[in-house]
Amino acid sequence: MGSLVLLDLMGGVALLLWGLHMVQSGVLRALGPDLQRLLAKALANRFQAFAAGLALTTLLQSSTAAALMTASFAGRGLIDLVPSLAIMLGANVGTTLIVQALSFNIAALAPFLIVIGVGAFRAVPRGRAKDLGRVSIGLGLMLLALHILLDTLAPAEHAPTVKLLLGAITGDPILCILLAALFTWVAHSSVATVLLTMSLAYSNFITPSAALALVLGANLGSAINPLIEGGHRQDASTYRLPIGNLINRAVGVLVALPFLPSIAGALLSIQPDMAKMTAQFHMAFNVGLALLFIGLLDPLARLLTSVFPARKATQDASTPRYLDENALATPSLALADASREVLRMGDIVEDMLRNVMVALMTNDRDLVRETSRTDNVVDKLDDAIKLYVTKLTRGSLDDREGHRAMEIISFCINLEHIGDITDKNLCELAAKKIRRRLQFSDEGAAEIAGFHKRVHESLRLALGVFMSGNVGEAHKLLSEKAQLRNLEQAAAERHFERLRAGRPETLETTSLHLDVLRDLKRIHSHICSAAYPVLEAAGELAAVNLSESDPITLGLLGKNPNA
Repeated sequence: MGSLVLLDLMGGVALLLWGLHMVQSGVLRALGPDLQRLLAKALANRFQAFAAGLALTTLLQSSTAAALMTASFAGRGLIDLVPSLAIMLGANVGTTLIVQALSFNIAALAPFLIVIGVGAFRAVPRGRAKDLGRVSIGLGLMLLALHILLDTLAPAEHAPTVKLLLGAITGDPILCILLAALFTWVAHSSVATVLLTMSLAYSNFITPSAALALVLGANLGSAINPLIEGGHRQDASTYRLPIGNLINRAVGVLVALPFLPSIAGALLSIQPDMAKMTAQFHMAFNVGLALLFIGLLDPLARLLTSVFPARKATQDASTPRYLDENALATPSLALADASREVLRMGDIVEDMLRNVMVALMTNDRDLVRETSRTDNVVDKLDDAIKLYVTKLTRGSLDDREGHRAMEIISFCINLEHIGDITDKNLCELAAKKIRRRLQFSDEGAAEIAGFHKRVHESLRLALGVFMSGNVGEAHKLLSEKAQLRNLEQAAAERHFERLRAGRPETLETTSLHLDVLRDLKRIHSHICSAAYPVLEAAGELAAVNLSESDPITLGLLGKNPNA
């Protein structure tokens, strides 16, 4: 009897955790960008931040997920420490609202939620409705799991083996706290721990004091995951938020622990239902901590800042700044991070393209060497971004996220090729011009400078298209490609006219002149790659002539370069 009860109990807990996972993943997929904007609007003051944290956790059904998301923003300096700590206070209160809602007997809604969720999940091929269907299924599974737990524990109330085992485990309040903290850390969910505690309390398997101690342990354990997963050893400042959250949890546990019997007695006199009493203590504990710490966040932030100083800014430009490994669990957030890193890579490539032309025109040997070395930075960033996005694609992405991931990789590869052409071709041409003491004719120099200016402007336009996905700008980028082709032909014709006229400077630099134009045109072809994924997503790619687009972009788009 005891073994079967424990096995059924484990199955019910597993179903509860899976339901929580489906709710969390569905909300992140459906509302990920909106949740980011919610956090961004929480910067004004601590009370708005508190409200944002409460709303975020209510949607995600997990203060741990909210903590990891907030830690990701705080670790990159996007949210100050005081609002971040206020968000965590709100997140901890948010978990109590979930528990309160589930403390009522609403298990009859489980079949309805599952049926509605499965219908939405299967009827819609992609999009927000499918993700919300996943949320509905998850909520239904959570209610079903609670029903299973209660049905499993009810007939076993008088089973001596089970009662003896649970009595031995929960006899010591400190042991209860440690066990609940361990379970919460493993499960990544204080909600699951509190709901399990409520089920045990409802079936009289544990004493009121043990139930409250388990709730304290669940709250303590919810602060462990962000500490382990949210900090980076190389930057002590990333530990400020999780340590601050752990401090207020630990203070609350230490204050409440000596008074658990008295608190249990007082609560039972008000609410004799053990399960609801457990849920109400969970809410009172977190609301009390929020009231206590909301006014103490400034001195706490100063303490954390002094104990965990920020890492000195690195001078190594090849070190990624925005690729946060913790964000990989949230695809929308990870894709935004990767896009920001690609944009930084694009800025470095833009500097290379600008500097190599200055070096070519002014015969600046040092600038040629500096530009060539910068290509190593671009190569390392390219490798880091592709590895990061590859890790992300190993998880479950919807069609929109998968398309964006491939768009990031495609543009990243093309930026790396621009860096290679600049380094191995244009820098080499500039070095050759300097070694041979060559000079372009005034007309030739003006043609190259004008051609380069158009290419440079197209690169800036491509970076905007990559970030905004604007279809009109994508068409503008491709129309510039045709104009640049005509410009190259006109420049070549004028160059040959100068050759026929016997201009000495033109005779000396004819090969150099044409090679520079050719390499700038190749660079422009890679720049225009940013337009194709945008037009494909808008269904307008079929009208575009793909014959001159680069094979890498076409391959990532699933097109045949030789078609």
